[in-house]
Amino acid sequence: MKRSLSLSVVAVVVAVALLACSASSLVPSSAGVATAVPTQATSNASNSTTTQPVVDLVNQQSQLVSLYQKVNPGVVEIIVSSQTSLGQGSGWVFDANGDIVTNNHVVEGATQVEVDFPSGDKVFAKVLGTDPNSDLAVVKVDPSAVKLVPLSLGDSTSLQVGQIVVAIGNPFGLSGTMTTGIISGLGRTVPSTGTTTANQPSFSTGDVIQTDAAINPGNSGGPLLDLNGNVVGVNSQYETSGVSTATSQPGNSGIGFAISVATVKRVVPSLITNGKFDYPYLGIESSGTVLPLYITQALGLQSPNGVYVTGVASGGPADKAGIRAGTTPLSISGTATGINSGGDLIVAADGQKINTYDDLITFLALHKSPGDTVTLTVLRGSQQVDIPVVLGTRP
Repeated sequence: MKRSLSLSVVAVVVAVALLACSASSLVPSSAGVATAVPTQATSNASNSTTTQPVVDLVNQQSQLVSLYQKVNPGVVEIIVSSQTSLGQGSGWVFDANGDIVTNNHVVEGATQVEVDFPSGDKVFAKVLGTDPNSDLAVVKVDPSAVKLVPLSLGDSTSLQVGQIVVAIGNPFGLSGTMTTGIISGLGRTVPSTGTTTANQPSFSTGDVIQTDAAINPGNSGGPLLDLNGNVVGVNSQYETSGVSTATSQPGNSGIGFAISVATVKRVVPSLITNGKFDYPYLGIESSGTVLPLYITQALGLQSPNGVYVTGVASGGPADKAGIRAGTTPLSISGTATGINSGGDLIVAADGQKINTYDDLITFLALHKSPGDTVTLTVLRGSQQVDIPVVLGTRP
């Protein structure tokens, strides 16, 4: 599914999303854990007692120290050699069979992969499978050559904004670095790390977690954890607004992205078994952002929310099902908007409300497979229409 970012009537300035890995020749926040405990305070005026919260720093410290000691043995550093460079990233032990999860962009193009464990053990690994669409990869080590500490998987579907999370990895080659923060947003999408050509559309990765836990070059592939030490995401990218003069590397701006563990649970077993994962394909283009109200009114849309279809891939699943894209150029007060009117507005998928493009991408990625049928509810002018679409496979 392609997302077109062209919208001439809306000026959006965004920082470049960078891959959080590092290389020698190719450059491929903290929030405290506070526990409220009651204390007794005596009022001078009335002699009555009141309860006041205090931050229990000792418990906070103990909890984070215990988490690190439990999890860090299962977090590894990955050193990658290729014909042109030497790169470095992070990973974590998925199971006792020697399967280790990392990012696709960490091992892409690798001719040799080395895995370094906190114990000091260093072993070579082979790449089992890669998935550019989710930026996930699996490398395998000999399970008899090293002691493996698999990490537990959490439940990213129950996460909430504001929840405290922890990242462990190897930023700038600093092995076993731990940072803390909160979940800043859920259900984001980021551009796929796959290489595209003129004849191949670009795609997006859905169900992405946004966090302010510090993620920097070298963190790529490391785990994002809840306070129980369960993996809830795989650190992948961050946004930056400049370059550090000390390291000559783009600096963290407090916006990092992690692939959800729900995606890991779908993709990784297939990478281990088949070396790849097939995604459902709808074959539409959208503005990718929520349209401003004055644009939706000018288009005559019956709702300000939903996915407005700006393009349909010829011969694709949506085209075959009869999904319509806008065809008539829209101008407001004589000024072209860059959007065509007459397109369908997707407002639900299998009865689940769709407010944004992110919602649609996440729904398909987590709940649908190639060959499945999804029923899209669209607003077409003043009519609401349910249209079944048989999904294809992403090209």
